[in-house]
Amino acid sequence: MFGAVMEHSMHGDRPTGTALTRLAVSATLHCLTGCAIGEVLGMVIGTALGWSDVQTIVLAVALAFVFGYALTIGPVMRSGLALSAAIPVALAADTVSITVMEVVDNAVMLLVPGAMDAGLDSGLFWGALALALAVAFVVTVPVNRWLIGRGKGHAVVHRFH
Repeated sequence: MFGAVMEHSMHGDRPTGTALTRLAVSATLHCLTGCAIGEVLGMVIGTALGWSDVQTIVLAVALAFVFGYALTIGPVMRSGLALSAAIPVALAADTVSITVMEVVDNAVMLLVPGAMDAGLDSGLFWGALALALAVAFVVTVPVNRWLIGRGKGHAVVHRFH
């Protein structure tokens, strides 16, 4: 059909259109997985120990970066790169995405009244955390789309798949 956007359209060696959006969604889901593991673990540990909001958020963010990078480093190393070469790839691929996701999801947690003070047995805590991660995902997809469209962010990982 004339004027229709091709699903796998490319500009040079970079995807465009729907293909770019699908790649951005995939990259963001990948990021969300690592962030969610770290975020949930950090929030659970901080809340269970009765830590302050700041201490809990610092732990959650640190763990989100650790798990986010780990989920990239593993597959990159399986492609044949040594750890010393895989680390810079993960840093280039995920730093902006994880940063945006963490800023957004922690802001949402802080904005939901009582969420940070709710116990682990509270629907408020888990509902706010789920909402925070969902909002972070929606905000981060266009960021990843922009990065990948310019050959940056998660696009650097695809050279090793």
